[in-house]
Amino acid sequence: MNREFWAYLQRLVDTSEWIIERPKGSMHPRFTSQPYPADYGYLLQTTSSDMHEADIWIGSLNGIKIDGVLCSVDLYKRDVELTILINCTDDEISEIEDFTNSGQMRTLFVRAEDIHRRVA
Repeated sequence: MNREFWAYLQRLVDTSEWIIERPKGSMHPRFTSQPYPADYGYLLQTTSSDMHEADIWIGSLNGIKIDGVLCSVDLYKRDVELTILINCTDDEISEIEDFTNSGQMRTLFVRAEDIHRRVA
């Protein structure tokens, strides 16, 4: 079942247009001293639990490979979301985790390979 989940998620990413809403280095709109550590955006014409498009972080690696997902709890917005990480280096993943684990938000990163290893 886990392999099927990641395959479905990969298919969604492969067949969606990526919109970069906040390029790497741009400042967060609420926390103006926090630059985005990677490109941040969404998959066009998708829907997430917050009724907006599915959020994505895009790293600097080539290709189209899902690294994993961030599961987040935001007490300020009072919501829970899943964000897809694509083409990220380990350093970029760490920077994204640091960026998202601030203020009233906490995240948990689930690496795609870890799940693949458990199933294999």
